[in-house]
Amino acid sequence: MHRLSSSSVIWRFRITSCVLIMMVFGPIAAFGMLGYGILIHDIQWIAISACCFGALLLLLIMNALVISRLRCPLCMVSPLQNRGCAKHRTVQRILGSHRLKVATSILFTGHFSCPYCGEMTAMEARSKNR
Repeated sequence: MHRLSSSSVIWRFRITSCVLIMMVFGPIAAFGMLGYGILIHDIQWIAISACCFGALLLLLIMNALVISRLRCPLCMVSPLQNRGCAKHRTVQRILGSHRLKVATSILFTGHFSCPYCGEMTAMEARSKNR
């Protein structure tokens, strides 16, 4: 099992994983608030949903910048970014997305399997001792 280079990389992987999961469920919640605001004719709910959409857009842009720098230690491809490359034959998906599978694995199991090379990576920093 491979390990990441430093603890700051581990934190970046965890934060971007949280944001990716929010990108899946955030629009559902924002559309729900928009529908509720339209249903009860309340402008405050509509404004809150508009702010949620704006915040999600800002998070999407910031997350794209951070994700592009995160790499698998073996194949050097970003596992949280959809590159259009051929995936490993054993790649697993959640809701049709390999990125969501990687994100949930990082948060809940403490390791992930790279969708491009298929190797497991632990969310641990490499030791400095040789």
